[in-house]
Amino acid sequence: MKPYQGVDFFRTSRLLSDEERSVQSTVRQFVDRSFMPLVKEHHAAGTFPVEIIPEMAELGLLGPSVQGPGCSGLSYTLYGIICDELERGDSGLRSFASVQGSLVMWPISSYGTDEQRARYLPELAAGKLIGCFGLTESGHGSDPGGMETRCRRDGDQWILTGNKMWITNATMADLALVWARDEDGGKVRGFLVEKADTGFSAQAIHGKFSLRASDTGELILDEVRVGDDRRLPGVEGLKGPLSCLNEARFGIAWGAVGAAADSYHAALQYALERRQFDTPIAGFQLTQAKLVKMLSGITQGHLLAIQLGRLKDAGINEFPLVSLAKRNNVAMALDVARSARTILGAAGITDEYSPGRHMNNLESVLTYEGTHEIHTLIVGQAITGIAAYR
Repeated sequence: MKPYQGVDFFRTSRLLSDEERSVQSTVRQFVDRSFMPLVKEHHAAGTFPVEIIPEMAELGLLGPSVQGPGCSGLSYTLYGIICDELERGDSGLRSFASVQGSLVMWPISSYGTDEQRARYLPELAAGKLIGCFGLTESGHGSDPGGMETRCRRDGDQWILTGNKMWITNATMADLALVWARDEDGGKVRGFLVEKADTGFSAQAIHGKFSLRASDTGELILDEVRVGDDRRLPGVEGLKGPLSCLNEARFGIAWGAVGAAADSYHAALQYALERRQFDTPIAGFQLTQAKLVKMLSGITQGHLLAIQLGRLKDAGINEFPLVSLAKRNNVAMALDVARSARTILGAAGITDEYSPGRHMNNLESVLTYEGTHEIHTLIVGQAITGIAAYR
């Protein structure tokens, strides 16, 4: 029997349309050609390769499922496939695209005015503007309802004061979608803050072990004044930011499978080539058990992601469904990356191989966009009717 060395052992690609397989191939080629030769350098430096943004935009990878001026308006399943392929390269690459599309472009499309859509969406889709999403604060992660950033109305302007922490794309963003609590009535509102606005600044977070090829920073809003035309009028309350997070979590559920697949592939190739005791280590029972467990998890995760995409395209977009997929697939991917690292042995702790980088990245992915524990409780509430986190 000829050994099967691919990742698609269960032929899940047969569930995809010709268009979906074509997009998958195109994005994979982009990642291999344009991103992988750069990732070691940027991972070591702790920077994001901004030089590839124009090509990402040209390929339609920025907000592909967003509806609006300059946007592709593709299916959610296609967006998921794109995230899968981007995260095969690195979680930082998929994070950049997720923030741009799901956390900045999508809320402008869904909750913004016609003027805001016309002004910002084409530029964001073209990569001429970079966006970030300001929700998390140093003291308020899993409980965004406790946010301390405030807004108050002053005539036809709003004044924003506060700090946002752990923000992807922070220092390179031209546009920040900032969420703040209204001092008059307490409602949470969203605002589009531009880089040049007086009182607005961003500073990088240094010393990261994880997501090194990603721009992570803090947003500082010191009495920032924006016109009411920069407020998102279509939503009030926590529904706004939480619905945005649901969009991003969908992409994470797909992307994690890509990171796992790349880790598995690296471990399999290494196991076939590495010899100990006069035989490839792929011939050892314990190594084969690891590989089979890894492949099983990837297969299950991919099937879960495809079904999630089909449901979302059919208009079924329930938070607990996305939570279950994000929770399951990220935990699976982290286990796969860790197991792949053990197969690589000492080589696994160097940047010559990808599993160690994926492993470190996925430690962050397990926490951001809703921690593993919070997603457990979201699903728990859905099946019991009892909210354990309140």
